[in-house]
Amino acid sequence: MNEMDKDDAPDFARRVAENQSRLRERPPAQYNFIVCGAGSSGSVVARRLAENPDVDVLLVEAGGDDEAETVLDPSQWPLNLGSARDWGFQATPNPHLDGRTLSMSMGKGLGGGSSINVMVWARGHRSDWDFFAEESGDPAWGYESVLDVYRGIENWQGTPDPHYRGTAGPVWVQQARDPSPVALALLDAATEIGIPRFAHPNGAMMEGAGGVALSDMLVRDGRRHSLFRAYARPWMDRPNLTVLTGTTVRRVIFEGRRAVGIEVVRGGEVSRLCASAEVILSLGAIHTPKVLMYSGIGDATELGRHGIPVRQHLPGVGANLQDHTAFCCIWEYRDAIAPRNNGSEAKLYWKTRPELESPDLLFCQAEFPVPSERTAARGVPAQGWTMFAGLARPSSRGRLRLTGADPLSAIEIDANMLSNPADMDTALACIELCRELGNAKAFQPLVKGEALPGPLKGEAMKQFVRESAVTYWHQSCTAKMGRDAMSVVDASLNVYGVEGLRIADASIMPRVTTGNTQAPCAVIGERAAGMIRQTYDL
Repeated sequence: MNEMDKDDAPDFARRVAENQSRLRERPPAQYNFIVCGAGSSGSVVARRLAENPDVDVLLVEAGGDDEAETVLDPSQWPLNLGSARDWGFQATPNPHLDGRTLSMSMGKGLGGGSSINVMVWARGHRSDWDFFAEESGDPAWGYESVLDVYRGIENWQGTPDPHYRGTAGPVWVQQARDPSPVALALLDAATEIGIPRFAHPNGAMMEGAGGVALSDMLVRDGRRHSLFRAYARPWMDRPNLTVLTGTTVRRVIFEGRRAVGIEVVRGGEVSRLCASAEVILSLGAIHTPKVLMYSGIGDATELGRHGIPVRQHLPGVGANLQDHTAFCCIWEYRDAIAPRNNGSEAKLYWKTRPELESPDLLFCQAEFPVPSERTAARGVPAQGWTMFAGLARPSSRGRLRLTGADPLSAIEIDANMLSNPADMDTALACIELCRELGNAKAFQPLVKGEALPGPLKGEAMKQFVRESAVTYWHQSCTAKMGRDAMSVVDASLNVYGVEGLRIADASIMPRVTTGNTQAPCAVIGERAAGMIRQTYDL
């Protein structure tokens, strides 16, 4: 049976439940590998390691299952934000945003972000991956190598394009089916102003200046196809993959310099789980550095403030926080147009200056109004669409800080968006391009007019930037890969200064990729699993 069809098999869910119950009742004294976090990278790592039947793999997840319509129905994804499936992080008040506190949603449950996000599949730009290769010193992180990885990941459902797209991988990727007229209008509007249109956004479009295309998305037969469902779930009826939900990682356990397991909280009780080979942290760009710090790995001064013994001084842990900041421009419909698919069917990338090596602007069209809490007060139409557009290559950097000695204490997130003046300049150019697109002739049959921001000038437009700024929820880069003093992992994703501990998630990015981060996290998972298999000759 094709593993993509397992969800439709009447007895598969029963086999999974019975197998996982047996595995939890009779756990081994130790697993070979413990993967922490069942999100967009951890699901990939766990599956690829468990493909060897002689390897026992434990996949640990703090949240619950993914059996909910808000997860599985693509149109309901906004209902997950702020729910129990969201960690509900809040950044500290930001003086560069008039003291506003932004929500920093991250997925909590099987699938992580890939179970609550907008399902957009965006590979990143050629220059992103070549930068990863340069920073790490390993050409296998470069674009041409990663292109091979993507072809192996994808089960592409569009027009055949064998140079760029794969058709035999575990991840079902398709373009929006029967897209909304407002999505098609964006394609025409971009053409009007000289931005090239592409057949899909994950090939030649992301090798040069950018362009516009219908979005690629992880939706199959009208249902979300998360990376957990693509990778880990089809393997949960196997005897060597245990998945523990409701299990929060407190810290990594060491013997000397070697990681030998993790300390977790499950059902209110603290316990230890042991790994004979490696522990892999795939908890995301907030929790991975948090667990590192509570394990004694991080900036010695930061650890010392909370009495945490230093195991390895790595000042880059929790630093270099990056995210894509968006500024939402809104147009009112003439007649209501209901969102289709995931409600975000068109993608655009472009440059503010021709001399740039790659796009510095990122656009996702939302087929409903998306104001911030501040801009909502300016007046928002009941029916309309939003240009959810922002900074693909932000210059500002934030950081994470501990708030107490207890590993379950909240973590302080200083997102620091727009702290670098260059980001304000790019934001202003971004909004002008949004307005040019939204006011193009292609939209005139569909919209009454521009609702936000309108033709503001000077300081008034800067104020709109500060009031409208929101996050794309692409938190990344807080345990970066590289070779300088602020790097946390090497090219093989091993944590510097210790053994048996790797990181595989968005935190290892030296800089945030151009576009949504789900697809790059799948590559990070594949690369991590491949290097682990090579290390242990699996």
